[in-house]
Amino acid sequence: MDQFLQRKRWPILALTIILIVTVLLLRTQGRIWICACGQILLWAGDTMSSDNSQHISDPYTFTHILHGFIFFWLLVLILPRLSLTWRFVIAIFIEAAWEVVENTSFVIERYREVTASLGYTGDSIINSVADIFFCGIGFILVKYLGFWRSFILFIIIELILAFWIRDSLILNIIMLLYPLDAIKEWQLGLSSFSPYQILTTISNILAFA
Repeated sequence: MDQFLQRKRWPILALTIILIVTVLLLRTQGRIWICACGQILLWAGDTMSSDNSQHISDPYTFTHILHGFIFFWLLVLILPRLSLTWRFVIAIFIEAAWEVVENTSFVIERYREVTASLGYTGDSIINSVADIFFCGIGFILVKYLGFWRSFILFIIIELILAFWIRDSLILNIIMLLYPLDAIKEWQLGLSSFSPYQILTTISNILAFA
């Protein structure tokens, strides 16, 4: 154990600093420590309730696990000679940076304007820290699953989320960068637009891009 800590002391120190700085930045942004309801739940399943993004996990937790998948793939390509440990640290840094950016007034308003998250007011700090943790879990999963199995799992999770909560990591990115009214109406339950039609629409956009 002592030898492990000795070898990993710098990555552990880096991770500790990242988490502390992230929490401080979130606090300065006005983020609350826990849900305003005063409870800490392990799971909050209703994405349309005020509990969403306020507790330890919720359906969007799976999108943060997928962040870990993507960071692993990209960092292997970009920094193949860097040790796995330091690639993990970089992945956590990117995720932590996103949590800070995601909770800025600009991004919160963007979510409210162009996505189905009309009542979104930002994450609680405990939720943001948990999101970072789950990103790390996703990163580690890819190490053991390998590329193809993790890629298949990525697709499965995306499809499950699309049918379950009418949202997913890919849909979230699209709606933030290139919002489509058809997707928003479907997410709000205003149309019967199917996930298959969404994928077809996205493919058409990419084909003409």
